[in-house]
Amino acid sequence: MPRRGGPIEKRPIPNVRKVVVVASGKGGVGKSTIALNLAFALALRKKQQTQTPLRVGILDLDIFGPSIPTLMGLQNVGEPELTSKGAILPLTNHGLPCMSMGFLIPSSTGDNTDTPIVWRGLMVQKAIQQLLFDVDWSRDGQGLDVLVVDMPPGTGDVPLTLGQLVTVDGSVIVSTPQDVALSDVRKGIAMLKKVSVPITGLILNQAYYLCSSCETHTPRYLFGKPDNFHKVTERLQVPVLGELPLVEGVSASADGGFPYVLNNIASVEKTDGSGGLAWRTNMAQVATHVASSLSL
Repeated sequence: MPRRGGPIEKRPIPNVRKVVVVASGKGGVGKSTIALNLAFALALRKKQQTQTPLRVGILDLDIFGPSIPTLMGLQNVGEPELTSKGAILPLTNHGLPCMSMGFLIPSSTGDNTDTPIVWRGLMVQKAIQQLLFDVDWSRDGQGLDVLVVDMPPGTGDVPLTLGQLVTVDGSVIVSTPQDVALSDVRKGIAMLKKVSVPITGLILNQAYYLCSSCETHTPRYLFGKPDNFHKVTERLQVPVLGELPLVEGVSASADGGFPYVLNNIASVEKTDGSGGLAWRTNMAQVATHVASSLSL
């Protein structure tokens, strides 16, 4: 049936100046880890005009498989508090506020890690709208300069609802070198363009491996060379923001609930060698590009 009153008018998220989504049509490409570290990399930057630190938050919109509670070290911390007006207060760790469906899952035992969400489309859309518009991102009377949104894989209800309801200022697309991942990435980009979400650029994750204990530091392309990736970016005319190597410490840091970009440089070099340093450098460059594209 046709919708009465014309198309839905997009609106900004309360107390948020800019919105950038981190997305991929494919699951398992490291999107959530990159979203988390991008948020912290942006938080380490300063505004161009005032030279004060950027105020950054992260929103996990993966309703069925939320990862941010684990990545932020906030598993089973209980449900978030509410303001006097009923808005949800984000939880904070490492100095950065975040919100996720994982914080709202009830549990009689106190551990909701293995509690599944079995919902149909309308309930999913309602949860998305609540996470988008019922969270109070203001702190000390000030809102966020940028909200990084961690999207679920695929082209279903969540990206469609977000694209229709919210003014999104940019998107970072994550892929790995395999053709099976690139195929879904192309679909994801096409879907975002259909709902008028600007494409900031692509990140190639797990692009290569640098052995820290080997005599030579020649890149090893464990999942294939990035030739097809670059062909796709050229055909779609989308810039490459960075190529991140496969680094053991990134995975270990994520499982431990600590963003890799916050690790001490000397510790990164000692543990992960040139691969870890390359990962940190590339992520900083991605944050610079994103901040510039959003005029932060």
